[in-house]
Amino acid sequence: MLQIYLRQWENHHFIPSFVGLIYLLFWGIWLPSSSATGTSLPTQTPQLETTTVAATATSQSPPSATATSSFPSDQDIISKADTYLSKLTKARLFSGAVLMARNGKVLVRQGYGEADRKRHIGNTAQTKFRLGSLTKQFTAMAILILQAQGKLNVRDRICPYLPNCPISWQAITIHQLLTHTSGIPDFTRFPDYQTTQGLPSSPTQTIARFKEKPLNFQPGEKFSYSNSGYVVLGAIVEQASGKSYEAFLKDHIFVPLQMVNSGYDHNNGDLAVGYRDQTSVADFIDMSIPYAAGGLYSTVEDLYRWDQALYTDKLIPKSLRDQMFTPFGGFGYGYGWGIGKEGDRPVASHIGGVQGFSSSIARYPNDKVVIRVASNREDVNSGTIGVQLAKMFFGEK
Repeated sequence: MLQIYLRQWENHHFIPSFVGLIYLLFWGIWLPSSSATGTSLPTQTPQLETTTVAATATSQSPPSATATSSFPSDQDIISKADTYLSKLTKARLFSGAVLMARNGKVLVRQGYGEADRKRHIGNTAQTKFRLGSLTKQFTAMAILILQAQGKLNVRDRICPYLPNCPISWQAITIHQLLTHTSGIPDFTRFPDYQTTQGLPSSPTQTIARFKEKPLNFQPGEKFSYSNSGYVVLGAIVEQASGKSYEAFLKDHIFVPLQMVNSGYDHNNGDLAVGYRDQTSVADFIDMSIPYAAGGLYSTVEDLYRWDQALYTDKLIPKSLRDQMFTPFGGFGYGYGWGIGKEGDRPVASHIGGVQGFSSSIARYPNDKVVIRVASNREDVNSGTIGVQLAKMFFGEK
């Protein structure tokens, strides 16, 4: 079981967790509620440098630091993963897409179940799924890109970037927002949240809901998973860059990485339909609310491009990437990633949950392995599925 350095992770209905506990701890964002009332149709996608089965590795990533000779063969992994996922789908326990890769070689890139049950459109590797809290790693990257540009520093206090900043926030740093140690209360736990999640809300309006609330603790004192903190980070990205959060990510992440099927969800209906379970469409959430804490969508193929870029200096230098993947304060959380170990194997991962969708991503950097699970059912435990697929990769029971 994944051993993550945990002390005060908090269980909540959409706070994701880390395996074994991964799913309970981090349960993504905004559950229960939402509907993506569209379809998922194949679109023009840059050709991946690898193929689904028996591909030739072309990644420029360095070789794995872990000997792979004792691992199962590629064909064995492919066969076991497809058997497992097909059984889940047949039992109506999974609907979505999966990508598994090692050393720049994609072994599994497959859709399961339906993106739209009424129209009988199947899920594919190009199907767009909401990311929920996987959004946070992109928000963190945006902050680090701005640091690389000299426009801010994670050690800065946040108030110079925010109009009408409350007195209680004066000591809070950007670093503390990134690591969920700011003490700002999570607005998605407020009593009125369920009744307001379907209404449009600008970042300023959303921040106004919690900016006058007392802090849960003094900044830096504890860890408490807070979507509010990442909403504030989105506002800081806009203030420091002079662009909207959506435009900044497009210009500095999605376009450079050719993530043409990724972006900010505006409830436009071009994603897979999100379901609550095997029978019901999910409740509606206006996607202006999740914002920089959970408002993005992507495909399993695009997130593979994202994973591969994180081994390079394409977006930020190594010193900043190392900072992103460093667990701070003993809480097992870096910048938008949970950092831990499975046995002696380092892993960086996150879970995302949003109305109608469940997602997980796990990176095993020493082995150059990534496992991406996306589902258009909010009741699917994507974290547990990811763990089972990892066991197949590493030859574990």
